[in-house]
Amino acid sequence: MTHALDGLRIVDFSRVLAGPLATMILADLGATVVKIERPDGGDDTRAWGPPYDDGGRATYFQAANRNKDSVVLDLRTADGVTRARELVAAADVVVENFRPGVMDRLGLGHAELAAAHPGLVYCSITGFGSGAGAALPGYDLLIQALGGLMSITGEPDGEPQKVGVALVDVISGLFASVGVLAALRHRERTGEGQRVEIDLLSCLLAALANQGAAYTLAGRVGGRMGNAHPSIAPYEPLPTGDGDLVLAVGNDRQFAALARAVGRPELAADERFAANDARVANRGELRRLLVDALSAKTAADWVPALSAAGVPAGRVNDIAGAFALAESLGLDPVVEVPRPDGTAARLTRNPIGLSATPPTYRSAPPDLGERPAAANG
Repeated sequence: MTHALDGLRIVDFSRVLAGPLATMILADLGATVVKIERPDGGDDTRAWGPPYDDGGRATYFQAANRNKDSVVLDLRTADGVTRARELVAAADVVVENFRPGVMDRLGLGHAELAAAHPGLVYCSITGFGSGAGAALPGYDLLIQALGGLMSITGEPDGEPQKVGVALVDVISGLFASVGVLAALRHRERTGEGQRVEIDLLSCLLAALANQGAAYTLAGRVGGRMGNAHPSIAPYEPLPTGDGDLVLAVGNDRQFAALARAVGRPELAADERFAANDARVANRGELRRLLVDALSAKTAADWVPALSAAGVPAGRVNDIAGAFALAESLGLDPVVEVPRPDGTAARLTRNPIGLSATPPTYRSAPPDLGERPAAANG
């Protein structure tokens, strides 16, 4: 099979999540990725457990490292740096997420490597950039706090909450993969490599989307609203006669359909609720009226009735339920990725759909020092 990124070679010095996720995305699309790991345990996430799979491997590490080879190098030694430079000499892309200055001190910084390899695309991922924030540690939880995400997550009268996954790292990994691909496109036209710089704080601010624009354009600083939406109503979970029901009403037409479906068609003509901005202004009274109407049936009863009426509605799934739903919809959310010992790792499918060059799953995340991707190349 032809892969979208056949022939692309990446040397990956990154660890934990943002960098490894970026390189795994590119590996899924066909790039050859060599992951450089330290001798004393490798990537930090190899020890981040429980949970572990049946072979005792940390599942966290496996979430971001399939389709790669693992090469153990001690970059504190001259031999280790020499070997790293040899690998870079044959590569198109370098990805690293050390603190600014570390790669320079090792003789593996952008300026030195680009001088020897002008076509090299060199991606650096930091927490707070390479300027005044260079010394700050770039942990996802810290970025969620300092970047404002926790201030808008949680109940209004509760404490700030983090998101239930390392979302900033995930977003930053996606931005990094886009940046690398853009730099490669430029190189195709000009032969010129360049440095791609990604910092987690800027990625989070960009991902604040409507909340960020509310501040930059209107001076409005968002706060915690629980599960309510600052600009749309009703757009939240509501209790029913039994169980919670999530409503995601995005326009006036859907609200009119909701009002009819719950037996309160007059709500769509009420000036307090007829338009979205009015519903937002009167969200407390609207919630009270909807909860009263929804109490007549269970959430399990309401979901098919509302869906048939064209109202986006559903129940809150746990992780198992979410995978089961995707499976029932034919989305094939899980792939089995082969290991050298003949077993397979069950991992989440890459969501990118390409008609001619789809993602492939050639090898499971490697054990430390293992080269399964090379064997399956």
